Amino acid sequence: MTERALRLGTRRSKLAMAQSGHVADAVRQVTGRPVELVEITTYGDTSREHLAQIGGTGVFVAALRDALLAGEVDFAVHSLKDLPTAQHPDLVLAAIPRREDPRDVLVARQGVTLDALPAGARVGTGSPRRMAQLNAYARSHGLTIETVPIRGNIDTRVGYVRKGELDAVVLAAAGLNRIGGTEELTGSLSVDPLSVDAVLPAPGQGALAVECPASNADLVSALAELDDPLTRAAVTAERSLLAALEAGCSAPVGALADLLADGPGHGQVVTEMRLRGVVGTTDGSTLVQLSTTGPVPTSYDEAVALGRELADEMLAKGAAGLMGERAL
Repeated sequence: MTERALRLGTRRSKLAMAQSGHVADAVRQVTGRPVELVEITTYGDTSREHLAQIGGTGVFVAALRDALLAGEVDFAVHSLKDLPTAQHPDLVLAAIPRREDPRDVLVARQGVTLDALPAGARVGTGSPRRMAQLNAYARSHGLTIETVPIRGNIDTRVGYVRKGELDAVVLAAAGLNRIGGTEELTGSLSVDPLSVDAVLPAPGQGALAVECPASNADLVSALAELDDPLTRAAVTAERSLLAALEAGCSAPVGALADLLADGPGHGQVVTEMRLRGVVGTTDGSTLVQLSTTGPVPTSYDEAVALGRELADEMLAKGAAGLMGERAL
């Protein structure tokens, strides 16, 4: 008798389906069981409001979690940056697979990069974090740009540039890479990866979260095969920073933990982790940007401590006053 298919809960967007498809393939390999995708519509998918207005954190996650808790699906795949930082008491983050490119990219007309944007360029993004850093970068490099709030999937956002309604849009590199149609989608447009020195990504950007009920021990241990310990350590530190700043995913906070190897060449041993954080006003007039370096965390608690330590330094430098209204 063949075992019943595992049901994977996913959002319906092209990107979510692509991400979930990758995970489904990996789960089939480690479990030998069929996996079927169950499409679930979330409030974040149907609302036309800006993310900051509808609560940011969790709007893409709640419906998937409800389906998990109701037993309608066995596990779910989220973009990690959409997950609230507090762990759900009845669910477990069974796997964080190896991370894709965490950077943001600027999609603009052919040949146009961040430094070559025309004066007064209109740059679309739905993220206060990107607005804060883009505006700060423009100020310090003598550029005049206007950041324009937008919503919608990747196709919609790229369409604004194609139609000439915007000069550029900023997207996550991981999303473009995962849908695999970078060439087809962007075609005659220019895709300029933004240096993390200019724009730090969202905490957890480029990483996926595979979540399932804590009560299903067999599934938890099977899914754990997909986990990448270094990715988990990095994103745990980033999300700990976010949590310690008491900021949701709609707050203008960027963070990136990268692994530092012990010298050039192959066979490098990763010995240290550098965590960088930024928070700023959306107009870019004020940024608090700091970093800390320490041994690569070997436990959840060590990774959390690294994030908290940097958050404390940022708060001491005035970060709290830059985050606007705190969601109650």
